[in-house]
Amino acid sequence: QVHFVESGGGSVQPGGSRRISCAASGFFLNYYAVGWFRQVPGKEREGVASISTTGTSTYYSDSVKGRFTISRDNAKNTAYLQMNNLKPEDTAVYYCAANLMRTEVQRGFTTHEYSYWGQGTQVTVSS
Repeated sequence: QVHFVESGGGSVQPGGSRRISCAASGFFLNYYAVGWFRQVPGKEREGVASISTTGTSTYYSDSVKGRFTISRDNAKNTAYLQMNNLKPEDTAVYYCAANLMRTEVQRGFTTHEYSYWGQGTQVTVSS
């Protein structure tokens, strides 16, 4: 079975930090650009960050730019999202996915290009 396994979610206070991970299962991550997405009930899935295959290029949505950092370790077949200065509006289920059509990042997120979705990890920002 080919998919990601996300982990590291939990509860954090506003202004706090959290690092979440996604491990590739059943495929080699180094072939694909990776994106992190988030979703809250009743809303569409939102792309927040993406990274190229080599990790040299990244892209962030305006809502997280300057606070979140995406990275990857191809040797560990894992990607990460470091989230700092968290806000209540960051509360969501976070997913990662592989872009099967690109090795570089693009401005914005074309969701249908992404696949191998995991089950997600819940991040709750609340005092």
